[in-house]
Amino acid sequence: MSYKTEFQEYESICIMKFYLGVTDYEWFSFLSERRNEDINFWQPGGIAGFKVLNPGDPFLFKLKYPLNAISGIGFYSTHSILPLDVAWDIFGERNGVESYLKFKQKIISYRTASNTFESNPNIGCIVLTDPILFNKEDWITVPKSWGKSIVQGKSYSTDDFEGADLWTKIEQRLANYDLFQREESDKSQFILEDNSSSQYSKKYLTKIRYGQGAFRVLLTDAYNRKCAISGEKTLPALEAAHIKPYADSGPNYICNGLLLRADIHKLFDAGYLTVTKDYKIEVSSKIKEEFENGKNYYQYHGGNIKTIPHQILNHPDLNYLEWHNSNIYIG
Repeated sequence: MSYKTEFQEYESICIMKFYLGVTDYEWFSFLSERRNEDINFWQPGGIAGFKVLNPGDPFLFKLKYPLNAISGIGFYSTHSILPLDVAWDIFGERNGVESYLKFKQKIISYRTASNTFESNPNIGCIVLTDPILFNKEDWITVPKSWGKSIVQGKSYSTDDFEGADLWTKIEQRLANYDLFQREESDKSQFILEDNSSSQYSKKYLTKIRYGQGAFRVLLTDAYNRKCAISGEKTLPALEAAHIKPYADSGPNYICNGLLLRADIHKLFDAGYLTVTKDYKIEVSSKIKEEFENGKNYYQYHGGNIKTIPHQILNHPDLNYLEWHNSNIYIG
């Protein structure tokens, strides 16, 4: 086999893309001191989307000048535009700062003078799962093609020599970290395409799991930012509810979730309300019996859920609904 043919075969099996995003040392250092199931690689502006990567693709961290080093990796889950307070409520210290006030100050310091006085600005949130922040001895020098004018980041692919060389160095570092020593997980969220032959996909994606923050952001957008039962659209009042609780081996799958208004979420978790396998809402008589109230909730009884994800794959799973009906609901 010729070298060219061999390289072409290598490309067909192992081609993948990844992104090198610019961040500051303070963010990196703060997160390095903690174990994080997912993190928010935030963008101070809330306008532009992020469409460079697909779910599961690697996202590398490049420290700003004068360090100019690649210092870690996360795996892309999703991108969303969220109000600052909602981003803090979801990720907290996983935003890379110790308090909401500090978070707000950092965002304002990056924004232009015309919008620095917004009380609750929208920001871009790149949600990254299973981040690994390298020890200093594992830092990697940025590729020679990296330009000084690059402010946000740059995409790479293993179909060229520079990208392939960089990823080889990344894989060498990953061998030193615990994440990739664990077994494949039935809670992996990154569903591989049927025709995927990527050795990268088989080696890594089956070990990566969405965290609670990624679950909430994905569920929020899947339900078009509306409560599945009430239709409420006030974002700070909406919460991600597991149908089968995570503590009872319920995974962070969108199909194991409902976006619910906070009070309805509490009733759902406590068993005073459920959704049947035909997506009908049932409200327990126990609310009236125990609390002599419930008028605001009985209006939903017998009706259909108001919002459902566009993709059938993300619809509430009937097995999880049946589990909730049988094990949690007290109607």
